[in-house]
Amino acid sequence: MVEDALLAANLGNTLDATDYGALGEKYEGKVRDNYTTNDGRRFIVVTDRISAFDRVLGTIPFKGQVLNRLAAWWFEKTAGVAPNHLLGTPDPNVLECVECTPILAEMVVRAYVTGSTSTSIWTHYEKGSRVFCGHRLPDGLKKNQKLPEPILTPATKAPKGEHDISGSREEILATGNVTAGDFDAAAAIAMRLFAAGQKICAERGLILVDTKYEMGKTKDGKVVVIDEIHTPDSSRFWMADSYPARFASGEDPEPLDKDFVRRHYTKAGYRGDGDPGPLPDDVRVGAAKRYIEAFEKITGTTFTPNTEPPIARIARNLGSGASVV
Repeated sequence: MVEDALLAANLGNTLDATDYGALGEKYEGKVRDNYTTNDGRRFIVVTDRISAFDRVLGTIPFKGQVLNRLAAWWFEKTAGVAPNHLLGTPDPNVLECVECTPILAEMVVRAYVTGSTSTSIWTHYEKGSRVFCGHRLPDGLKKNQKLPEPILTPATKAPKGEHDISGSREEILATGNVTAGDFDAAAAIAMRLFAAGQKICAERGLILVDTKYEMGKTKDGKVVVIDEIHTPDSSRFWMADSYPARFASGEDPEPLDKDFVRRHYTKAGYRGDGDPGPLPDDVRVGAAKRYIEAFEKITGTTFTPNTEPPIARIARNLGSGASVV
């Protein structure tokens, strides 16, 4: 585990923004800066930005390196379960991928009734709703309880700064942004990946609670997984050994994901509307520790951060095409 002192010392050495204009056309997401080349590749630069409540809240030391390395690990681990877009990892913060056309629906899979935001399944359930994204839920569920079986709760893929909207298959198709064939192919991949992820996480003492997958289509029309898989940004993880006792006593499970940051804001009464306020340094360090712990528990390897200034290092590793503009 990386020492707190090293994390604190690198609070000012985070990757917040990039501008490698010579590399290709840029698309900036909440966390990732994407550059599309003329020869059909995409370089995904994973920044240290942290996003929750559908907005960027600040930066976390080494978060981008953790996410990038973990996504690459999962892509390689699950290549036999579902095809993906990975070509290589030329830098600790960068994935090199096949350029794909995104399918405009996120495939969200949930195995537990939980969450704290206004759009979470628990918030809806607590208010009395018994149908969520087309799934009828049984009465008598408690917060953080396991569902009878995992369910698919897809969402629209909202532009940066806007909220994703969850819905049933029929509601997502009604937007006209995704075809039934693409939706069903992506949904089948998502359920296979979630089952594989649950199994791998269970072997490492973790519960894969829920996750989201993004899919795209290659030039030849093949549906593949893009972006990331089973990282602390896209997934919710709980410590398995303490879950039963905590659930029985009504306590929240131990998180290993960005729920740590969400809980900081929800305890202050923030639910996603208005100005969330700055992210305190102690929360930034605490979040970094949890990201790193998740990486080490899942992969079984030690995380060693690269402390070089990231902007120049990435430009060097990507070559002359990534000259800083």
